Amino acid sequence: MVARKSIGIGLMGLGVIGGGVAKVLMGKMDTLTREAGSKLVIKKVLEKDSAKHGSLGIEHRIFATQFEELASHPEVDIVVELIGGEHPAFEYIREALTRGKHVVTANKEVMSKHWSELLTVARDHQVALRYEASVGGGIPLIAPFQEDLVANDISAIYAIVNGTTNYILTRMAKEGLDFSVALKKAQELGYAEADPAKDIEGVDAAYKLAILTTIAFGTEVRSENVYHEGISRLQARDFRYARELGYAIKLLAIAKRSGDSIEARVHPVFIPEDSLLAKVDGVYNAIHVEGDLVGKVIFYGEGAGPRATSSAVVSDIIKIAQNINRGTTDIPRLPFASGRTVKPMAEIETRYYMRMSVADQAGVLAQISKILGDHAISISSVIQKETDPSTQIAEIVIMTHPAKEQAVQQALKKTERLAVVKEITNFVRVEA
Repeated sequence: MVARKSIGIGLMGLGVIGGGVAKVLMGKMDTLTREAGSKLVIKKVLEKDSAKHGSLGIEHRIFATQFEELASHPEVDIVVELIGGEHPAFEYIREALTRGKHVVTANKEVMSKHWSELLTVARDHQVALRYEASVGGGIPLIAPFQEDLVANDISAIYAIVNGTTNYILTRMAKEGLDFSVALKKAQELGYAEADPAKDIEGVDAAYKLAILTTIAFGTEVRSENVYHEGISRLQARDFRYARELGYAIKLLAIAKRSGDSIEARVHPVFIPEDSLLAKVDGVYNAIHVEGDLVGKVIFYGEGAGPRATSSAVVSDIIKIAQNINRGTTDIPRLPFASGRTVKPMAEIETRYYMRMSVADQAGVLAQISKILGDHAISISSVIQKETDPSTQIAEIVIMTHPAKEQAVQQALKKTERLAVVKEITNFVRVEA
């Protein structure tokens, strides 16, 4: 089949990522043409701020302020959605697919919430929907799961997939900063948004874990099925105690398969300080995967930013362009036939770190131990850390053996009601 002279791109959004993609498409034209087999030409740009054309060198005439102008353009073969957010991005992607346009997106929220509907629409209209940049930025993840690891039964995923929180936790660990101070520094450097809620509360990581879990385990897992908890409760002393106990603290996205059930959760964890994930610092991401054939593998790199994300987006565009020239299409597969269900968080079993302020008097530990024992929670170690002579308040740290989440939560509520317990200041799950 004779390769087409050019393939048209409809680009939605010229923000940080969209602008980065536009620069790559225009700045590496010869290289991309050689790889794609055709010249990749931006035919239409959906962007309300038309002033952006000047800084990027895009012709003003191809700017559009209405989606219909882009979707109906006869020379747009591939629609690239980079406006972000759930709406109207979801509606735009769906409409583009319905009109027979191939789509590339970096939108983790849309994919994690509307996965099956969009893949069904793409399949029904015989077009491609690619989303490599939705998880891990420039780190190749989606394609390896769907192609290189497809022969494996994946048993577990442990992932650091949010650079903002990893940067904050790194500063807290290395400099002894409290959360609010580390967050402010992250915002000053542009690593955290003015409103960082989705990052620091684990929502962003939950979107990404939902996508990875769905691909890895062949069961549709939506973001609302993923338990998520943020990092705002962590204090500098938690990092000191973790270090004394031989652990680091990371916000992990965890997915595990056991029989017909799947764990899918995002929260801070204590992990052994000599593990590879414990050494992933700053804004970097890392994804640890365990498969029955490949064993343990780790994907590592920059998880965000215009350059890294543009790499994934443009690679998806090239893949579609190559298929257009071959006269083929990678029709999306719907791998949702396993019958597995997501295990409720209450049924998760792991170890726990508990920090609490208690009266500095005899018999306190016996009262706490009784409640834990009544809930089948075995204590691994207890350390009294600090005592304030003026208030007669001591701080103790308890590490448990594996226990069920529901039992721990019930025990903590009863423990908090003890007269000798002033406050349960924190608890963090432990992954060995």
